[in-house]
Amino acid sequence: MNSLERVTKVLQFEEPDRVPVYPLVAGISRELIGADYKTWSTDADVCAKAFIKATEEFGLDMIATLIDLSVEAADFGAKLIFPENEAAHPVHDDRFIKSPSEYSKIRPINPRETPRMKMHIDTCRKIVKAKGNETPIAAFIFGPLGILGMLRGQEDLFMELITNGEEVHTALEAINNTLIEYCDALIETGVHAIMIDTLYASKSIMSKRMWKKFEGVYVKKLAKHVHDKGCMFMIHNCGHGNYLDVQIDMMNPEAVSFLHLPDDCSSTTELKEKYGKKTVLIGHIDPPWLVSASEDEIREECRKQIEQYKKGGGFVLSTGCEFPVNADIRKVGVIAEAAREYGKY
Repeated sequence: MNSLERVTKVLQFEEPDRVPVYPLVAGISRELIGADYKTWSTDADVCAKAFIKATEEFGLDMIATLIDLSVEAADFGAKLIFPENEAAHPVHDDRFIKSPSEYSKIRPINPRETPRMKMHIDTCRKIVKAKGNETPIAAFIFGPLGILGMLRGQEDLFMELITNGEEVHTALEAINNTLIEYCDALIETGVHAIMIDTLYASKSIMSKRMWKKFEGVYVKKLAKHVHDKGCMFMIHNCGHGNYLDVQIDMMNPEAVSFLHLPDDCSSTTELKEKYGKKTVLIGHIDPPWLVSASEDEIREECRKQIEQYKKGGGFVLSTGCEFPVNADIRKVGVIAEAAREYGKY
């Protein structure tokens, strides 16, 4: 059974030969081909080569094309810093939107012609060509509210959700229209799914009502568009107390990648019982813990999570967020080996 067959079984809530495994390997994959971080995140050939190398070397069952959360924001005008050993991020003291009156600067753009989104599209095309017949590939995008946070800064944005809601909605509409075009271009590459980061849909950031008002309405439209195109729609949310209930209601995702328990679940048992047949659960090894954890500790954590979630399919063993770029890359292999050892049905 190859990875595509294995994950397909899981998506149908059936039991394949074993639990699929996919630590969210992103920037650390550059180590396998000797690339520096900026080149990996801006050169489609290099980026695709690294994703493919990690998949083949460790026997991973999925690819999610997370580059960094600034891909879309950069093309809307955000100035970026490219650190030597971590993901790119906006210049914090020089945001693209400097006052509430500047939300009107945000206009729809063509992702097929902008530097970073086009690079991501090209990366997906190369990965699909190399692995698409045997490995499921999810193109990773940031949600509209997250993108706007990159352009304005979270603190100011959160205040202006209350004081300047109309202006914020105008910007979000323009961003979401761009994301629809972006998803079309990504789907045309042959990816099997779109995976959207909805970080703000968690109680550690904003209320459920506010998230539904300022992002939920947009991602609902986006998810319907992707599904209408015949492509799967997946969610990544590593926030504390994520709003899994409303996200499922609004987006009907085939799978959810998560780190922490949802706001309405007090245990992994409750999570599996409540949501284990509504969507595939992808998770949820704690990434920072991996930096200091021993190989034996990692194997034991993998074993526990497999036992908690594997019954009846519907589970992919993964990290709850990106595999740490400062961790030993050999630990990716430890997680993969644990899935093969403990994940057999």
